[in-house]
Amino acid sequence: MLHDRLLVRLLPEKGERRSTGGLVIPDTVKMATRLMWGEVCGAGTSARHVKTGDRVLFNPEDQLEVELQAERYLVLRERDIHAVANESPQQGTGLYL
Repeated sequence: MLHDRLLVRLLPEKGERRSTGGLVIPDTVKMATRLMWGEVCGAGTSARHVKTGDRVLFNPEDQLEVELQAERYLVLRERDIHAVANESPQQGTGLYL
């Protein structure tokens, strides 16, 4: 990857979600734009806060899609990432924005 570009693989989502009241929301329901989680598979040399293997949160509308070896990936700029997950937080939520 060049400059601040990231190669991201989408993480599979569960088909159904539950509301805070416990109602089941099927996957077919159109909701407001949802951010999606993905795993960084490659990062350009100018990416400062994201590295290969990180879980990132991004807007699915800010994407360019590419297929490599029959697998679907997205190409994003580092500035399009909303959060990076930390798997073993020392304190806080485990996300840095």
